[in-house]
Amino acid sequence: QVQLVESGGGLVQAGGSLRLSCAASGDTICISAMGWYRQAPGKERELVAVISSGGSTYSADSVKGRFTISRDNDKNTVYLQMNSLKPEDTAVYYCHAECQSVALSFYDYWGQGTQVTVSS
Repeated sequence: QVQLVESGGGLVQAGGSLRLSCAASGDTICISAMGWYRQAPGKERELVAVISSGGSTYSADSVKGRFTISRDNDKNTVYLQMNSLKPEDTAVYYCHAECQSVALSFYDYWGQGTQVTVSS
């Protein structure tokens, strides 16, 4: 089992920055990828950025050039540095971890979510 604890959300003005953190604990050796999703009011949850165990990254077009995902393997922690924030970035941000079992099946784990509000 994997537990994910998020921090760093809050209220910021447009153009400002925030850094989200997600610390993984438990059976972290199983993790093949970690990422961030967000869900804005009235919208479906969408992928923001992901980083694999091999270090490759992907980010959505809407945040490319503004958000950066990174990791600290020693601390089993991933970060989402959010710069040049826009009101449309307002959402609940969820940390996600993908685990691969010894049978090569995949399991999903989610953080509780942290609110990011960008004022105009």
